[in-house]
Amino acid sequence: MSVSERILEGRSVLLLEDEEMLAMLLEDRLVDAGATVVHVFGKVRDALSFLGSNGVDLAIVDVNVAGEAGELVGEVLADKGIPFVFSSGYDESGMDERWRNWPALRKPYGSSELTVALRQLVEGRPPAPLT
Repeated sequence: MSVSERILEGRSVLLLEDEEMLAMLLEDRLVDAGATVVHVFGKVRDALSFLGSNGVDLAIVDVNVAGEAGELVGEVLADKGIPFVFSSGYDESGMDERWRNWPALRKPYGSSELTVALRQLVEGRPPAPLT
């Protein structure tokens, strides 16, 4: 994602990702896109605790976080009306039925897929579900 595409200008982002290198790369891309704050979590319980008393503008949520269901964080985000996209290395059959048509980025995804998904979240148009 290029710095000229500052589609997240002034926004805060929650990133739930247990793969440390991927989390660092994504954090850099989100900051490059203009995010003022990126809250990075590698554990579901930490993200849930944060969301208990804080809000964000949007989120990227890994479906499988070290064997835990990232979908639990998705439930809180959905209840709060916070736009988010799942991130998964699996197809939708590995997700709870409730979330199978929810927007998701399929790992490995590139900068262009990330940019499109973020732009859609910012514009209030959810990204397309996994296919």
